[in-house]
Amino acid sequence: MSFDLASGAEGRWTRDPGADAVVCVNGGTAAEVPGTWSASVEWLVRGLAPRFPSLAFLEVRYRVKSWRRFESCVEDGAAAVAAAREAGARRILLLAFSMGGAVAVRNAAAAEVEAVVGVNPWLPPQLELEPLRGRRLAIAHGALDAPLPGIPGVKPALSAAAATRARALGVEVERTVVPGGLHALALRRRSGGIVTLPGARRYRELVAAELERFCA
Repeated sequence: MSFDLASGAEGRWTRDPGADAVVCVNGGTAAEVPGTWSASVEWLVRGLAPRFPSLAFLEVRYRVKSWRRFESCVEDGAAAVAAAREAGARRILLLAFSMGGAVAVRNAAAAEVEAVVGVNPWLPPQLELEPLRGRRLAIAHGALDAPLPGIPGVKPALSAAAATRARALGVEVERTVVPGGLHALALRRRSGGIVTLPGARRYRELVAAELERFCA
């Protein structure tokens, strides 16, 4: 069941929240369109939740999913972190897809946040990485990820540069390039079902390794 976040965005829990939570923030587009549930994030959560019964997953549906409304998306991410805190979370991992990478970094300074895991994350050079100090940053980026006409994407070089900048700040960073990996992990059919894309399972295993580390 979804519920309203304080910002006006929506959240939905997979499993009743407890002391440890994974807050999931997704990507966006150039067009200023209403938020949707991310097929890629949903596919990850469906596959990972049964493997990690001690973790509750909170997905975020932005009010407007656009990098032209980036500050609004950051506010929605902050509202989700606050909702997890109010639900009892004492430790939070931020799982971020695409533009969600920058949204997660902007919210990483929250006291409960211990790590940011970015899947094909958008981490532009103008993004301040100071909030990551004292946190772990893990990146999984597809070798074939790239923007195409009308289709969002993030070149791997962008996350490579961000990883270098984060290390210079003393942040613990691990970055893995996924051979053959595209930008999206999954797409949603018109019927509502999800289609898995090539390389998606490798991303899931990399995220699972970070969740295992978080739970240890």
